[in-house]
Amino acid sequence: MTSVLLIVQFVLAVLITIVVLLQKSSSIGLGAYSGSNESLFGAKGPAGFLAKLTFGLGLLFVLNTLALGYFYNHEKKSTLIDKLDQKSLVPTPPKNATPTAPKAPQASAAPAAPEASKTSASQGEKNATK
Repeated sequence: MTSVLLIVQFVLAVLITIVVLLQKSSSIGLGAYSGSNESLFGAKGPAGFLAKLTFGLGLLFVLNTLALGYFYNHEKKSTLIDKLDQKSLVPTPPKNATPTAPKAPQASAAPAAPEASKTSASQGEKNATK
């Protein structure tokens, strides 16, 4: 069923293109080839007929598109997500599931400052106060 509708969709697309190009526009387009068909289409020529035909073909095109979408969705009942393994989507907990708290950092002794820098700093302070 969908293959028939798809072929009809292509035919409608080609027909709409041809009918739109045949309409007379400000730059004439392919409407120049329509000739003088006043006796066949009336006093206005083919303009009214082609406009109605374009509207009708456009309406058929939209209805055919909706029908194609409907039938494609009913044929394809599964999606890509349905085909995936559900176990691969959800991470499994590790085998030793006992939670452990992170270890606190060990308090390390502050490094001792060299004596030379202490004496030079204290001498600098003495000189600054004098």
